Amino acid sequence: MLTRKAKAFWPLLFLLVFADCTTKRLAEEHLVPEHMPHPVVGDVVRLTLAYNPDAAFSFSLGQHSRVGFTVLALGVLVALGSVYRSTPAQDRLQAAALALVAGGAIGNVMDRFRTPGGTYRGVVDFIDIGVGGWRFWTFNLADVGVTCGAILLALLLLRRGDRSPAEA
Repeated sequence: MLTRKAKAFWPLLFLLVFADCTTKRLAEEHLVPEHMPHPVVGDVVRLTLAYNPDAAFSFSLGQHSRVGFTVLALGVLVALGSVYRSTPAQDRLQAAALALVAGGAIGNVMDRFRTPGGTYRGVVDFIDIGVGGWRFWTFNLADVGVTCGAILLALLLLRRGDRSPAEA
């Protein structure tokens, strides 16, 4: 029998990985050429195909970025697995936060292993938000999952930190 945390965690994890992989392939198929904006909501929300061989905010490890960020993500997944195991069986909210972070990490790691045509180009990004010349970094659904999951997890941990151990 599945616990409440498992019922929250596993479907959300698989849904995010599936949606991330699907939208990345659709972006590669339909948003060509690379770096050409396709307006969705005027100039504010655009879809623009880009490849990021580095990490969030263009953080780079140089020629070691692909391997380094893959190893880092796999380490984070191991840590998340440990937190998931220690999460109480009824805690669906923490399980959902962990699923979002883990699903996003898995989606981007899978992209790091892809080499279409034998060439590694980087993680596929395509969501482009901004106004005029001010643009946020282009990102993907995996990035959304990691960010939302991390914020939710931080809020949960902060809220629980305000209570005594017996209440938490």
